[in-house]
Amino acid sequence: MRKIEHIGIAVKDLEKSNELFRKLLGKEHFKTETVEGEGVETSFFQVGETKVELLQATRSDSPIAKYLEKKSEGIHHIAFDVEDIHAEVARLQADGFEILNESPKEGADNKLVVFLHPRSTNGVLVELCQEKK
Repeated sequence: MRKIEHIGIAVKDLEKSNELFRKLLGKEHFKTETVEGEGVETSFFQVGETKVELLQATRSDSPIAKYLEKKSEGIHHIAFDVEDIHAEVARLQADGFEILNESPKEGADNKLVVFLHPRSTNGVLVELCQEKK
């Protein structure tokens, strides 16, 4: 793992949250993107080398909608940038981590992503992401 790529924050209202984080960080978000497969609309802020990703559900059965129902707004996941997502999945599986999706899927921001189950990471949803080539 090379660095923290982004921190994902589940929000109920992306527009209001963009304004809140604009004030907090002193800068505008640099892009929004819808990820149909996950049922989410995202907004990104750059903070140094790391990004803050705001996530709003676009449908009631999406993982973010379920998260908001259960836990309310807040930190949803931490994402780590990896050079070779397949090698990282194999390494982590060999070390006993529970992988939620063994095959990388398309995520926001031109990334391939894999998630680790919070049961195996002290209650934290961990995302591995690799830039699509």
